[in-house]
Amino acid sequence: MTSHDRTTALPQRRSGSRRRQRILMTVLLTILAVAVSVLFVLPAVWMLFGSLAPGNSVISNVSPLSWHTLIPRKWTLSNYRELFGALGFLRPMFNSLFVTFASVAIGLALSAPAAYALAVVRFRGREVIFSLLVIGFMIPFEAIAIPLAHVFTDWNLDNTYVALILPGIGNGLAIFNMRQSFLGVPASLREAAVIDGASDFRILSRIYIPLNGTTMINSGLLIFMGQWTAYLWPLLIVSSDSKQIAAVALARTYTSSLFDFGQLFAAALVISIVPAVVLFVLQRHFSISIATSGER
Repeated sequence: MTSHDRTTALPQRRSGSRRRQRILMTVLLTILAVAVSVLFVLPAVWMLFGSLAPGNSVISNVSPLSWHTLIPRKWTLSNYRELFGALGFLRPMFNSLFVTFASVAIGLALSAPAAYALAVVRFRGREVIFSLLVIGFMIPFEAIAIPLAHVFTDWNLDNTYVALILPGIGNGLAIFNMRQSFLGVPASLREAAVIDGASDFRILSRIYIPLNGTTMINSGLLIFMGQWTAYLWPLLIVSSDSKQIAAVALARTYTSSLFDFGQLFAAALVISIVPAVVLFVLQRHFSISIATSGER
């Protein structure tokens, strides 16, 4: 082999070595990602299989650990039949869905104009109002839940859908989120619309909201998750079974002497499916909003 051939082969060997290292690193990272994904998915899989196991067998098979800890020996749908039959879980699920989606619709309808006013409209005291808004959503709701429940009871709003919806629509974090996003919209777009004679409502609905679709989705999810996972407020303000939401209804179904883990897993799975489906559906719109946002 001539000196020229050796000089040419050396970079090729180095390039091949780097390529093998990249492949090895990719394989290792893929294995790590799969392992981490399995760890995150495993509780959900256990909950799914546990909901198909009869009675408390899902817990009795935990020790000693075996395949039957995850996969039941006997499969049944009796947990779901009991859940939506004798336990009447369908009504609380409807209540949760109605309260949550009504809160999202009303909350976004109120939060978007408020965020637009705080971001674009010039008026005296705007910064003070914004500061109070920031301070307001930093206060834990649990700190004001009991006094607020007394106020709602005095107004005869207890055991009503209004009482369940009202606290969720005034989401300061959603307004803050939208306001910060609206500040990023070029002022030239609004100025051009004003010159054309557009009203603030038209500017908000035709310019600011379409250009901030991702933020609107995020803000809607904030309201959605806040209402869907609410427990303390419905527990305080609702005593009627006909108006109770799913999480509280599930907690009231079982006592220290009556506890069925199979039905509990089934109810927990049903409650978990709703936000999972919402996130799955909105993921497509979330990606489209990122791809189509910006000044053209």
